[in-house]
Amino acid sequence: MTLRPSVLLMDPSLLVRLESGTPIVYGGDRVTYVDDELAAAFQAGDALIVVQSTGDLLRVPSADRAAAREAVDAAVGAFDQMGDVADEQIDHFYAEFAARLADDAVFAPIEQANAADVENARQRGRSVTRLILDDKMRRGMVEGLLGWRDVAAESDIVNVIDHGQWRLEQFRDRLGVVAFVFEGRPNVFADACGVLRSGNTVVFRIGSDALGTARAIVEHALNPALKEAGLPVGAAALVDASSHAAGWALFSDPRLALAVARGSGAAVRQLSAVAQQSGNAVSAHGTGGAWMIGSSTADAHSFERAVHRSLDRKVCNTLNVCCVTRDRVPDLVPAFLRGLEKAAADRGAPAKLYVLERDREVIPAEWFDRMVLVARADGPSDEPQAETLVEAQLGVEWEWEDSPEVTLAVVDDADEAVDLFNRYSPQFVLALISEDDDERQRVERSANAPFVGNGYTRWVDGQFALGTPELGLSNWETGRLLARSGVLSGSTIHTVRMRSIQVDPDLHR
Repeated sequence: MTLRPSVLLMDPSLLVRLESGTPIVYGGDRVTYVDDELAAAFQAGDALIVVQSTGDLLRVPSADRAAAREAVDAAVGAFDQMGDVADEQIDHFYAEFAARLADDAVFAPIEQANAADVENARQRGRSVTRLILDDKMRRGMVEGLLGWRDVAAESDIVNVIDHGQWRLEQFRDRLGVVAFVFEGRPNVFADACGVLRSGNTVVFRIGSDALGTARAIVEHALNPALKEAGLPVGAAALVDASSHAAGWALFSDPRLALAVARGSGAAVRQLSAVAQQSGNAVSAHGTGGAWMIGSSTADAHSFERAVHRSLDRKVCNTLNVCCVTRDRVPDLVPAFLRGLEKAAADRGAPAKLYVLERDREVIPAEWFDRMVLVARADGPSDEPQAETLVEAQLGVEWEWEDSPEVTLAVVDDADEAVDLFNRYSPQFVLALISEDDDERQRVERSANAPFVGNGYTRWVDGQFALGTPELGLSNWETGRLLARSGVLSGSTIHTVRMRSIQVDPDLHR
């Protein structure tokens, strides 16, 4: 039996079991096969999603399907009611949610749930750096919610065209259900709830490490705040399931207006593919890692500071690959190494450097001779402080925990660096350190990056750059974005409608 791509099995009556070795057509002209593990696990009521870009076969257990469907059902029902909700009610919701998180008595069970999540993650050898809901994260959540409350109201009118006998008005309106899949960070609740600002509703699935914390936030802070403000409870709905499959089920629901995948790497790319083939718009960047070019006209001191300040912590906009022009190797490579070592000293951990095999000689030999303990998410490991790579490995994003990791490449000129960026990077952030305005303009025109600058890379953040809360960033890994920037904010999640204002009752065509 061959399953065609259209049979992605969202109806359990279509298939009750799978046999090992069953061929499945995907992408129109390719075939993959059911393996023994999938065949043994598949049960009646489960769903099979065939990722058309890769051939991945994703089993979605019936319980995960039900959890995602229940949450989307609630959000769809709530969206129907949001048109009658006043702005003052939404303001009240944010203020009430923030007040509950700030209240020690209300926060106590949330804190207990988070402690349990952290301990469980540690026992499983998981990183807990972003999982701990400490005082700093708690304050950030409160400030974020109040930031959404205080977002300045904008006119809904986008454009007016006066035809004399009648007038056309284009105006913004709410879009629909927005789905988020987050990594295990409790503070994502404040981010996700931003979509309510413009009358949308939200469904979120959080990583399993933080699910207990999420449940406690919903029970003790989120749902009571919705009720107090008179908003429909389903306006912000949690997918109460720990499996990755719940995220696949959520993103394959065709009722979504937008699917937002926060994070980076293969998991985000897979989620995005599931959403896109289901007809859902997507905001995601599958890979992080910023690039920087130290050009022939770079000021060495400015370059050193840009490297240093771009490596303060590991997030998507952290410096990952740095290119230096060959004529400036004598001073820019030492400046780069000083910046890297300063960043490492700030974190109290050793630096880890990668260099192309062809450029090995530009790095002092002691970097290759020295073994250091490199801090990673799964613990420290004894490694050489410097290693060599082949050119294709410029596309690797270094996922470090404490020890700053970065790749250095020597290029003939900025144009070669841009060629490498366009070929290997995630097409995300590019900084050019240069004193030549013509060179800056040329690089900006030719680099396929949504974010370009002339200094450190960490400015790429909606809150920092735009002064408004951010819902997510997007790179151009799967193409340029239609009519919007790579920063997703609450005010950008809308549709544009048109209304006719007729002045002459005898208007006709």
